[in-house]
Amino acid sequence: MSSMIPVFLTGLCFLLLRPTCCSGSKILVVPVDGSHWINMEVILRELHSRGHILTVLRSAKSWYIPSNSTFYTSINVPMLEDEADMNYYNKMLIDVMECRRWPNFIRTFCQQYLITSMLGMGHEILARAAATMLDDPVFVKKLQDTEFDLMLTDPALTLGILLGSYLKLPIVFNVRWINNGEGHLTIAPSPVSYVPVSGSELHDKMDFLERTKNMLHYFYNAAEQHFIINPAYSDLLQRHFPPGTDLLSLERAADIWLVRTNFVFEFPRPTMPNVVYIGGFQCKKARPLSAELETFMQSSGEHGVVVMSLGTLVSALPYEVTDAIAAAFAQLPQKVVWRFVGEKPPSLGNNTLLVNWLPQNDLLGHPKTRAFVAHGGTNGMYEAIYHGVPVLGLPLLFDQFDNVLRLKVRGAARVVEAKSLTKEEFLEALKDILETPSYRNNIQRLSQLQRDQPMSPMDTAIFWTEYVIRNKGAAHLQSAAFSLSWYSYFCLDVAAFIMALIGAFVWASVLVCRILCCRRSRRKTKAE
Repeated sequence: MSSMIPVFLTGLCFLLLRPTCCSGSKILVVPVDGSHWINMEVILRELHSRGHILTVLRSAKSWYIPSNSTFYTSINVPMLEDEADMNYYNKMLIDVMECRRWPNFIRTFCQQYLITSMLGMGHEILARAAATMLDDPVFVKKLQDTEFDLMLTDPALTLGILLGSYLKLPIVFNVRWINNGEGHLTIAPSPVSYVPVSGSELHDKMDFLERTKNMLHYFYNAAEQHFIINPAYSDLLQRHFPPGTDLLSLERAADIWLVRTNFVFEFPRPTMPNVVYIGGFQCKKARPLSAELETFMQSSGEHGVVVMSLGTLVSALPYEVTDAIAAAFAQLPQKVVWRFVGEKPPSLGNNTLLVNWLPQNDLLGHPKTRAFVAHGGTNGMYEAIYHGVPVLGLPLLFDQFDNVLRLKVRGAARVVEAKSLTKEEFLEALKDILETPSYRNNIQRLSQLQRDQPMSPMDTAIFWTEYVIRNKGAAHLQSAAFSLSWYSYFCLDVAAFIMALIGAFVWASVLVCRILCCRRSRRKTKAE
């Protein structure tokens, strides 16, 4: 009996340690640069640790995606970054701040109009880049000969969708934004009565005027999709894809949508079987800070520290706004760590440390951190939720206004406007966040909900990615709705048929009544 124990243990170890059926799979990755790369890189590192072989397509002029890496092989291709300028976003910030001066109902349409011009230019660049790749037989053959098992892409840019579809690969999306709005608006039913359209700055409990605004945003987005975005790809799709193919059909054919959100943060809404929620997957326990930064944090005493960061794309606010922020910080008893790029504000106080880069997750997880001043990027919002740090939102561009609104509605944030920010306004909002317990209590409640899951968001993301590899797709999770015409989807043909039947019945009833009445009238006349 004792001689069987080593054999049993050896077999048990083999079962536990053997590689999974899809380890060593070849994955082609088309990411998006900037803050989107930050969360894509987290998934890629985890996939690499599980034995998968990764090939990343990047721009030779990439802002953040390195060409040399220990966990992936890179291929330089023409992408949006080749023709983009990071200063463009700073210029756009000024235009958005002008839009913010309009009344609430109008200013979101002003901002959307600014984005429309960006989308028109961006999708034309993307279509040219995709054509360059698909028209290159050597490049295409190289990818085909590699025999990839999966395309993993962020569909905020369309290159991965087009390339993965052309190569006939199973596709997994690491997605929050697609085309001109949030990913749900493309894949899932989205009733405008309670599902706010991206950019509308509305919540899920709308009055009549807000529902009117939401409907107008819906129509605007639909027009933008069909008259600005789709035409940019018409020539490419005609040359390289079957007749009748359009961009939306390629996007909706993706096997799994790993959506970087969840219903701790999002408003409840309809969803689909192939939508998997991984909100906060990049969050992790705080690591020790550098000695210099730890010393600064500890020097704050019982008052603690305020952390401020405005993300990766916008390098600086207008000078008068940064000076007002610096002056407000100087009057706080708390210490401040501020990720800052630009000319040092003259009103900067001795309690404020300016840094070019900061370990945001580690600072938010530090016990001395009392508040987070943020622009409202998705990554930052989930890290604030994960670590239970209340937020003072200073939204600047794109989805940031909607993101901070979600925390504000839940009582975990306040929002200030950059367009006319004064020292007094900023200081009052900061003190409110720091001194009112409800903000911290509410976001710690969200933190508890975020952590209370049967499987971590990262494990969920990896499971479903490998699920697609194991099963060579997930077509059984895709809805038949996308194969229907628009009038069939809304049952307008059925409604027309029923109305025709009702009309025919009413007409027949009237006709019968008229005939019967005429007969009675004739009999009465004859009798007289």
